[in-house]
Amino acid sequence: LAENARIGSRVLQSLQPEERAACIRILAELLLSKQSEILAANAKDIAEATKAGTATPLLNRLSLSPAKLKSLSAGLHQIAEASLTNVGRVIRRTRIADGLELTQITVPIGVLLVIFESRPDCLPQVAALALSSANGLLLKGGKEAVHSNKALMGLVTEALSTVGASNAISLVSTREEISDLLSMEKHIDLIIPRGSSELVRSIQEQSQHIPVLGHAEGICHVYVDNEFDPEKALRIIRDSKCDYPAACNAMETLLIHEDHLNNGFFVEVCNMLRKENVTLYSGPNLSSKLTFGPPPAKSLRTEYGALECAIEVVKNVQEAIDHISKFGSGHTDVIVSENREKATTFQRDVDSACVFHNVSSRFADGYRFGLGAEVGISTARIHARGPVGVEGLLTTKWVLSGKGQAASDFAEGGPCVYLHQSLSIDSQ
Repeated sequence: LAENARIGSRVLQSLQPEERAACIRILAELLLSKQSEILAANAKDIAEATKAGTATPLLNRLSLSPAKLKSLSAGLHQIAEASLTNVGRVIRRTRIADGLELTQITVPIGVLLVIFESRPDCLPQVAALALSSANGLLLKGGKEAVHSNKALMGLVTEALSTVGASNAISLVSTREEISDLLSMEKHIDLIIPRGSSELVRSIQEQSQHIPVLGHAEGICHVYVDNEFDPEKALRIIRDSKCDYPAACNAMETLLIHEDHLNNGFFVEVCNMLRKENVTLYSGPNLSSKLTFGPPPAKSLRTEYGALECAIEVVKNVQEAIDHISKFGSGHTDVIVSENREKATTFQRDVDSACVFHNVSSRFADGYRFGLGAEVGISTARIHARGPVGVEGLLTTKWVLSGKGQAASDFAEGGPCVYLHQSLSIDSQ
């Protein structure tokens, strides 16, 4: 399968960008026209997971709906549009010397292995991004979504067959051991795990030679400053925690300025969260200031992934930044403040992949960023960081064209001289 994926990647590279885009559009349309078959397969998975007593957050990730499929299809159309300028895009051109021109262009990484749990909607998204970037792809889904994944993979293969690249993307059977896949460094160039922090961490630990792109935890904070708009703050907190609690960009710790203990906002925010059925825990500072507060949080470095969150109190924006530096996971952190200067300090000093001002943490998402979709969110510092769209699936190569020059021609006193002149990338 991996050999086929590499050959398939070459087929995809040889296609015109318009052909790759057309293939993605066919997949986008199939998600809508074959909706009933997809949902029937998904219903089987849901029934089996419910019978097995699967937790609600995982059931939410597993379930597909007409609305989810419609949004997926729209995301795929975005990817198709963007794919026209992905592969072979010129990044820089340099005239090294007379008659010697260097170009740096984008190329696919090669063969990707994406391992994902629960979320079958991941499959068409990642397939479209691989198509868009001309990468070969191996997909390994969890057994809990076996029916949904099989149905969706059928659509991917149908779309690929229209451009003669059916082998470029394959679904690895659930029987294959992940550890065997992780030892195939000659065949796989990049691994992207999508799922629980346990999954990501175990793959990061097991993969000896193949780079892993991803994040193990999404411990996201919202800090509410003392110079703030209460209505804005409540909207942002509600959305960050309650919109989709299982998501990695949901708020897990609410940091509030100490003034809010006396101005009524603390009570207001607790009431709002309780009304939304959120279980609250207090950090040590908050516990010490309250006689009858929420029970203490076991740890301030917890990703709840459910309708639960910790609340902690801080003296000022600097203390909020220090707290995030100590307990955060470098994913997404938010400041709610009407003071531009404090917001600028927060956005400069919080070292996370995404740092927001007066907006919900839920915007840390490839589709919302206009990337079309994402293969994952990376908290690593090299190659790709934050929501990773198609850009993160490309690397570059250097193309040099000359007229018979030798390096020795450029030695002192030789016939040639270096110019190293930057050229416009548009004037080819």
